[in-house]
Amino acid sequence: MDDPTMTPETIDATRATTALSNVLKSQYHASLAMLRECIELCPDALWLDDRPRNAFWRVAYHALFFTQLYLGEDAQAFRPWAEHQRGNQNEDGIIGRPDPKSNLPLGPDPYSREQALRYWDVVDGMVDQAIDTMDLRRRDSGFSWYKIPKLEHQLVNIRHLAHHTAQLADRLRTAESVGIKWVGSGRKPLSS
Repeated sequence: MDDPTMTPETIDATRATTALSNVLKSQYHASLAMLRECIELCPDALWLDDRPRNAFWRVAYHALFFTQLYLGEDAQAFRPWAEHQRGNQNEDGIIGRPDPKSNLPLGPDPYSREQALRYWDVVDGMVDQAIDTMDLRRRDSGFSWYKIPKLEHQLVNIRHLAHHTAQLADRLRTAESVGIKWVGSGRKPLSS
């Protein structure tokens, strides 16, 4: 060891952090790949169907919005996607309870499938750099409403993405008898 600050413990911690970062990137990409397939396979009628409280496009946008937000260092660093619609009560797409004091519309106008895929490209494209520059040892998430360490927050973010992807996959299976391929790691679907 030429560097006197690199003790065996430091080297082991560095290796562990690198390994963990690689796992996080792999699982983000895998979860996003499954979401992309849901978006691509969703028929037009189901995309806009608002019989569920939140139409397919709303759930897809919500999943992408929060994945992007929580890949960031903190709330202040967040810069919405270029086509993001502001000026409504629920910018993340999911319709919540109306604020009786607000004159703003409840949610954004529908995003097209093409917009969702462009947004998907942005989010998937930011994963590696976001994880590589993230301090996974940080004791807080960077978001005042999440009182957990940064690493745990990343696991929560992946679970959130997977939760909504599963909702969309279930809608596709129920409405169209379309199955989504499982992606175990990275970006390539496993054969079904």
